[in-house]
Amino acid sequence: MRALVTGQIGLDKKHFLEQVANIAHAQGEDLHIYNIGDMMYREAPDVRPGRILDLPLARLNSLRRAVFRDVISDMANHKNVLVNTHATFRWKHGLFSAFDFDQLAAFDADLYVTLVDNIETVHQRLLRDHEFEHNLKDLMVWREEEILATEILARSIRRMPANQGGAASTDPTDHWPLTTDNSKFFVLSRGRTQPTAETLFRLIFRPNMKTVYPSFPMSHVMDLPDTLREIDDFRARIAQRMIAFDPGDVDEKVLSDLAIRAAQSGKQTLTIYPGDPIKTSHANFGDLLNAPAVAPPVPSPSDHWPLTTDHSSAPIHLKTADLLQIVPDIDGQIYARDFMLVRQSDMTVSYIPELPGTDGKPGKPGLSSGVERELQHAHEHAKDVYVIWKPKKEPSPFITQTANKVFRSVDEAFAYFDQKGYFQPHSLFGS
Repeated sequence: MRALVTGQIGLDKKHFLEQVANIAHAQGEDLHIYNIGDMMYREAPDVRPGRILDLPLARLNSLRRAVFRDVISDMANHKNVLVNTHATFRWKHGLFSAFDFDQLAAFDADLYVTLVDNIETVHQRLLRDHEFEHNLKDLMVWREEEILATEILARSIRRMPANQGGAASTDPTDHWPLTTDNSKFFVLSRGRTQPTAETLFRLIFRPNMKTVYPSFPMSHVMDLPDTLREIDDFRARIAQRMIAFDPGDVDEKVLSDLAIRAAQSGKQTLTIYPGDPIKTSHANFGDLLNAPAVAPPVPSPSDHWPLTTDHSSAPIHLKTADLLQIVPDIDGQIYARDFMLVRQSDMTVSYIPELPGTDGKPGKPGLSSGVERELQHAHEHAKDVYVIWKPKKEPSPFITQTANKVFRSVDEAFAYFDQKGYFQPHSLFGS
């Protein structure tokens, strides 16, 4: 297996990928990681840490090609390899690519993954670890560019058959004609409360596991702690048994809502607690005093070592004006990214809770417009769609006609998935 992982600066990809390698080792698998940035620094000992992107583009490109030649030469010594790199850079030279088509064709990746994270956390890591003048808008744009460039690579660099040389040559003309078997491409969040390192491990080593988009209401249930606990339990159980692309791992809508509220109240700065919207709201506006924090997902069985030493959960202070500038970007990227996650998944599983009722009457279905659009999008792209319908009120035809099957509980749904063979063992020991 050959994997290539991209993502903007500020993701701390190296540490995240070390977690993936640790999980692989614990499962009896070997994963050799090539960190292109580290290799370039070793190739250029005269360059101070953190300053390599300040080099003239000609030398930067020469260094990258040199280290990628080393990767291509060495990778035959390892069964499973992963390249940690970037697809694009936004730096003092402007926007420029971070790859060469001929070398990536020779590498011949089976899997391309673009790692993403919440933008305020990326911003915080950049302030902490890099000397890079930027604003939040720059980071939003760079993230989109990284996703688009990596997807283009995955779709355009076709797989070369092994009997025609595979990756043995750095000259792509040695392998014509190429096959039309495209590499797989995924967008993966780094994870908010729980790192998604095991998700990437499964994409690499457990390709027969089902990929799932868990769909659920988000913004309009934020003040309903019992409903949130229901949803979090559903998300955790999906993540334990399948490869989940959870839209809640990037929850920037909280930022835009806070920015608009702050502007309306004349507040010029905001204190953000990443991953804790309730604490954030209380810190800035003094409300939601009695609401409990959202419970983190249940750890998976393989979470038996320290998963992260990332300290990016410390509070962040942001200007309201800077946040207002990216509100359109947040909304647009949520729309585009969530639909992309739907399309890259084998199936969508939607959890529809019953909202609290009044005067002893049953509550209404917790069905948001976003969930309805996701179900329709999955249906239109020939994805399997399953709905877990908790309300007492019967679902409408717009739900039943887009769903393969409707269940009344998570247990019922999981029993069906188990019967269908959707739960593949994800460790060497069948657990």
